[in-house]
Amino acid sequence: MAATFLAASACGVSGGAGDVKEGAKTGKVAGQVTFRTLQLKPVFTSYVQGVIDSFEKQYPDAKVKWEDVPGDGYNEKLVADAQAGALPDVVNLSTDSFQLLGDRGMLADVAKLDPEVAKDYVPGAWEQFRLPGKGEGVFAYPWYVTPEILTYNKDLFEKAGLDPAKPPTSVEQFFDYAEQIAATSGGRYSAFMADPKGRLPGDWQKMGIPILNETRDRFTFDTETAVGWVERMKDLYDKGAMPKESLLKSDDINQLYGGGKIVFGPGSPGFVKDIKQNAPQVYAGTQVANAVTGKLGHIGIYAQSLGIKKDTNHLDAAAEFAKWVTNGPNQVAFSKKATIYPSNAVGLADPYFAERGDGKDAETLARAVGAEQLKTASLDANTPVQWTNQVGDAVVREMQKAIKGEQDPRTAVRKAQEEANQLLAKAVRK
Repeated sequence: MAATFLAASACGVSGGAGDVKEGAKTGKVAGQVTFRTLQLKPVFTSYVQGVIDSFEKQYPDAKVKWEDVPGDGYNEKLVADAQAGALPDVVNLSTDSFQLLGDRGMLADVAKLDPEVAKDYVPGAWEQFRLPGKGEGVFAYPWYVTPEILTYNKDLFEKAGLDPAKPPTSVEQFFDYAEQIAATSGGRYSAFMADPKGRLPGDWQKMGIPILNETRDRFTFDTETAVGWVERMKDLYDKGAMPKESLLKSDDINQLYGGGKIVFGPGSPGFVKDIKQNAPQVYAGTQVANAVTGKLGHIGIYAQSLGIKKDTNHLDAAAEFAKWVTNGPNQVAFSKKATIYPSNAVGLADPYFAERGDGKDAETLARAVGAEQLKTASLDANTPVQWTNQVGDAVVREMQKAIKGEQDPRTAVRKAQEEANQLLAKAVRK
């Protein structure tokens, strides 16, 4: 599920198609709209079709044509369809693909369409779909979300002399714990994965490092604190706090965690469910806690949304359908079929997300912990839209060199910022 929901992210930010003419509301929910989802068939066919059927029953003059497409090449297909005038009326977007279409002026401003609708969604999800330079506009209705949590093997925690009831709450403390784990494990297991791609820019934001300037048109992370982060990562890598091979390639963290070879698992509730199914012995010793927040006091969230084609011929039907899909009851029903959470505030308040059981089952706890954090989740720890895949890859390459000892940390951070700003300037010029 995680691979499906977070798929599709290959393109950077660029313009090129120009703004299109905006559709107009008529006050009548009628006409046929096309609805595109990302890789939900066949597992969720009955759920999605049921949502469509109930909408058409509520609005007899409206019809929905559903198309589901695979994740491979999703962003490229969206851009090509947009340029060809073939974009669906209602389209499933990740933060990446939303950004690609929004920058091209292809999406309706839903905050302008429905000025009162913001209150229906948790703030962190609603704010996710603003764009730099677009004022107060919001260019998609939030759909399902996944919060960041902390998962760890409490048995290995105790073996390292750490208290499972006192998980790390800051990046610095997380590194301290990792150092103690490395010192006591005798090489039998590691603390966490080395690849910086999964940690940046989140770690830096949580440490109070300014990723962008106030006008958000230049990267500014070249700071003493960022250099210190790289120095600490290198030191921990040298001491065995991370699997050596995980620096350059994506090891299967589920397999490593499930085999008792790593202490901290991915920060995803879906991961807990996977371990429950595939490694029950390790699952029995899995602990769940609030995500590391650091100075911000906030978590990152990963969101999917429904964008409205700006020049749709049936704006009323498209907007009402997107709100129907993302309403409280429909999001709760979806969340009970998959390890996801509603972005809808009423849905998130459902008792299903507050239930902690006896406090011992990690999956139940993960659901409750994640939901509680989502209620106040802010975007401070989320990846800014300027941090494209190309920017992330450029930064990671320099970090990897420094962690391996191929260049000093200060040089790595400076070069990373220079490359990131070159990419950002290039994107703006387009």
